[in-house]
This record gives sequence, C-alpha cells and structure tokens, in this order.
Amino acid sequence: MGSLNGLKILDFSTLLPGPYASLVLADLGAEVLRITSASKPDIVTNYPPFIEDTGTSACEAWLGRNKKTMFLNLKTEEGKAIVKELVKEYDIVLEQFRPGVMDKLGLGYEDLKAVNPGVIYCALTGYGQTGPLRDAAGHDINYMSRSGIISHAGRKEGGPSLMNFQIADIAVGSLNSVIGILAAVNYRRDTGKGQFVDVAMMDGCVPFNSLDGAGFLVSGKQPEREGMMLNGGCMYDYYETKDGKYMSVGSLEPQFWRNFCLALGREDLIDGTMFPENVAEVKAQIRGIFKTKTRDEWTAVFTEYDACVQPVLDLKEALLEDEQVMDRQMVVEVEMPLHPGVKVKQMATSVKLSECPCEYEFAGYPTGHHTREIIEKLGLDYEELEEKGVFR
Repeated sequence: MGSLNGLKILDFSTLLPGPYASLVLADLGAEVLRITSASKPDIVTNYPPFIEDTGTSACEAWLGRNKKTMFLNLKTEEGKAIVKELVKEYDIVLEQFRPGVMDKLGLGYEDLKAVNPGVIYCALTGYGQTGPLRDAAGHDINYMSRSGIISHAGRKEGGPSLMNFQIADIAVGSLNSVIGILAAVNYRRDTGKGQFVDVAMMDGCVPFNSLDGAGFLVSGKQPEREGMMLNGGCMYDYYETKDGKYMSVGSLEPQFWRNFCLALGREDLIDGTMFPENVAEVKAQIRGIFKTKTRDEWTAVFTEYDACVQPVLDLKEALLEDEQVMDRQMVVEVEMPLHPGVKVKQMATSVKLSECPCEYEFAGYPTGHHTREIIEKLGLDYEELEEKGVFR
C-alpha cells in the first residue's frame, strides 16, 4: 500500500515541472495517467541518451516511472469527450498550458467541475493565472531573474552565473504542485469539495530570496553580490584545490568555524569569525591554503573535524560512488517495461516513509503505450477513433 493509493491523476503536463511532480506522486502510490500529443513530441522525454536496445530515452524512462501514458488529440470533439469521461475516475488534473488554453478547448476547471464537482485541478504556469505576465512565455532562468534572486547571486566581477539545476522548475513548480494537490486532497476529504490550484513558478521563487529578502523588506538595503553572509561575503564559499577541484565551506557557526581553522592550522583566525572585517584578505589566505592539497587530501583532513566542509563531487562520484547516496538508496535500479530482465539506474524520490516507502515498479513506457488499453476500458472503439485522428 503506497501512501497515496486511491489517488488518480490525469497529467497533461510536458517538459520537466509537471512530469516531475506527477513522478513524485506516482512513486508515493498515486495512479497517474499522462496524456500527450503524438504530433508534438515532448523535447524532454525524447532527450538523449537512449537506453540501449529499448528505443526509450533515459529521461522518458525516469519521468514516466510508475505511470501509464496515452495519446489524445484535445482539439477533437471525441478527444474532449474522452477527457470528460476519464475525469469521472481520475479526479485530480495537472496541466501546464498557458492560462486559458484548456478553457478554450472546453477542458478548463469549470468545464471539468461540471462533470465531476469534486475535481482538483492544478494549473502549473510560469507567472500564474493573473497579473500582467500571465500570458508571457518563460523558462527557469526568467522566473529566477524576475523574482530578484539573481540580483544578488554570482560574483561581483562576473555577474550572475548559470546553474544546471532547474530551481524554478523543480524546487518550485514540481514540489509546490505536489504540496498544492495534497493540500486540496486533504480539504476535499474533510469537505467533499474540489478546487482550483494555481501554482506559478515565479511566485515560488520570491520566498527563495530567503534571509536577504526578509532583511530587505525591513531595512530597504539591497543585498550586493559577494556582500552578504551566504553569497560570498564571508568565508562561506567554494575553494579550489591543488588539482583544480573544489571544496565547499559552510562553517558558519562558531564551533564549526573553530574546527575549520584548526584543520587549516590557522588558530589565529578563530577570533575573527567567519565574517571578519578584512574579509578579502582572509579569504585570499584561505584560498592559498586550499591550493596546497588536492581535493581528496582535504577531504581526508576534514573527516577528522566536524566543520561543515565537504568536497564538490562530479556525477559519477555522487551518484555511483558516494557512500551517503548509496546508504540512502537515492539511486535505484528499475525494470524496463516491455524488455524483461533489462534494468535502468534512476534517481529515486527523496521522501522516506517508514510504513509505506516509495515503490519503483517500472520505468517509463514508450509514450502513448496505454492508449488502446484505456480506450477499450472506456468501452470505445479504438480503430474508429484512430481513423478520426483522435490519437494524433
């Protein structure tokens, strides 16, 4: 029994935010049916590399884990009728179109609520359902920029720096969708009422300004790059080692700073704290010290000191070799459907439940694989609908 057994989700999302949200829900036991267009391939699920001899991409196998998938042309009357039939059973809807798109198709919240009054309808967008930017296109980099986060991130000389992690997509879009859906499920359990869940990726980036944002709203003082405690303005930073790799130093509290200084053999720096008046001078000294040893040598040194100092690992080291990741089972082997005996390594879902842990039953099916099965379960004629272009 998964923790979310009994929840049935109709997922119309593409790219990364929505599919990752429904992946988390599926791993926790929800039944997810993903509906996509056969004529408009999803660039993420078709993103290389492909798993050998399967024709399935690594991303499709990961994001499609534990889900069923079908093709449906939402512009056809038959396709719309199928959605309305499905929503009687799959009473949680997740979609990622721009505001108003599903309304124009006759499949918006009010349309589906008329079919199933208890429907929970989560609309995941960049800027939300209201405001002057509601119809604007955007990506992760835009939402973070507009929210203010990037104004105080990066280096003074180099300016903002890119990240390969989709903060707005996953940390905001995906996880806030999961939170919003589960909150609505709890409310429906108590009241019997469904509702509309409006998740905007830019909205969620705003509180990610965190300590500096809270401080600015009180003082009016703009945080500067490399001027604050957590953005390079103190010793909290990355340091290059002798072999061109890096160590991360997070020794903020006095006891950790003391241990850090002891590990470096610089007891004279202890009283200056991690945020000394002569930050640039002390930082230059520490950078010089780190370049006297390799990353692995420094890692060995800091195993003897509780100082919040850890190595910067590459993916091979982190996902395949790190003892912590292995102990926490954050990489799992999942069976490839349609290919008996073939397993693929995938990143696990990070929620650990003692009574009903996540299950990884199967990797993602080829997109659209369950179309006939779903249609015939509804008692409809698959061949007739196919001829009408309902699955294109």
